[in-house]
Amino acid sequence: MTTATSAKGLEGIVATNSSICWIDGDAGVLAYRGIDIHELAVNSSFEETTYLLWNGKLPNADEQSEFNRQLAGSRHIDGHMMDRLRHVPNTARPMEVLRTAVSALSYYDPDEEDNSHDANVRKSYRLTSQIAMVIAIYDRLRKGKKPIEADPTLSHAANFLWMLNGEKPSETATKTLDLALVLHADHELNASTFAARVIAATLSDVHSAVTGAIGALKGPLHGGANEAVMRLLFDIEKTGQDPVEYVKNLLANKQKVMGFGHRVYKTEDPRATHLRKMSEQLSRDSGQNKWYDWSRAIELYINAEKKLNANVDFYSASTYTMLGIDVDLFTPIFAVSRISGWAAHIIEQHDDNRLIRPRAEYLGPVYPQHWVPVNKRD
Repeated sequence: MTTATSAKGLEGIVATNSSICWIDGDAGVLAYRGIDIHELAVNSSFEETTYLLWNGKLPNADEQSEFNRQLAGSRHIDGHMMDRLRHVPNTARPMEVLRTAVSALSYYDPDEEDNSHDANVRKSYRLTSQIAMVIAIYDRLRKGKKPIEADPTLSHAANFLWMLNGEKPSETATKTLDLALVLHADHELNASTFAARVIAATLSDVHSAVTGAIGALKGPLHGGANEAVMRLLFDIEKTGQDPVEYVKNLLANKQKVMGFGHRVYKTEDPRATHLRKMSEQLSRDSGQNKWYDWSRAIELYINAEKKLNANVDFYSASTYTMLGIDVDLFTPIFAVSRISGWAAHIIEQHDDNRLIRPRAEYLGPVYPQHWVPVNKRD
């Protein structure tokens, strides 16, 4: 019975001020610090984009060189943390491992109890490097392979693929993953970023806020959609069905086809535009045409029948698969990118903090109700 404005899921509610990311859902615009995502996708790198998100401007050559040096220098995980990863059951899901590992990494961070701006930036360097490392290390350990040492000469995207596969990645593979990391780097107050800001607003530490963000990202309605898309494509391959007929049957049985529609965008998700192109290019280069061709057929059908556009998850599924990445790593790779945005929002929250404490519209029994003795209750 409050007088506050309410909306289910907080849809359309402005919860805070931010200078990091701007979205125009009607026009299909996504911009980081005022720069359109299409410009960044064509011209930028993950490292440069991360600098932009954290600092509010593009770096000059010296600033970019120093940023790259700091990020490469942060590719270190304490030996005790490595022992923890070695003792994780190889049946554990990578997102579970990542969630727990990020929390435990706080034990070994020298700035853990310091929430100053500079300390938060130093922690952000470490976590940006360490999240990618944890995923690659665990994936190799669960497969009985020896972890690969980080290569400080490689870019963030290339180093992740190197540590994951034990082979220096091709230029195409590096470019593709780097583009995906740029596209996923931030997206305003999505569920995981909002969770991170709520935690940071209590003046909790960066590791706690990122752990909470990972917990939110783990949910299939946020970070797990691209896994569902790829499992759908695998099932089409297994059953030998026509992809459009397969999807028709799903819809006829009131089942959801993941990877379509968005809470904010009323037109095409601008990130999907670039991932579609990368999926097509990879399919032609690798000869794995079916993943792109089937995806495109499904997209055209859903768009014609349901008037829904593909979102960022739809083509990231086939893109990651053609890079040789296991399906259960798709959501962790989302975190490899989104840590850049999470860190930017946590830093911004701590720099100008106010506890985030919304209200709920009360829908319970009318006040006042009264307590009655147990022998007089119905």
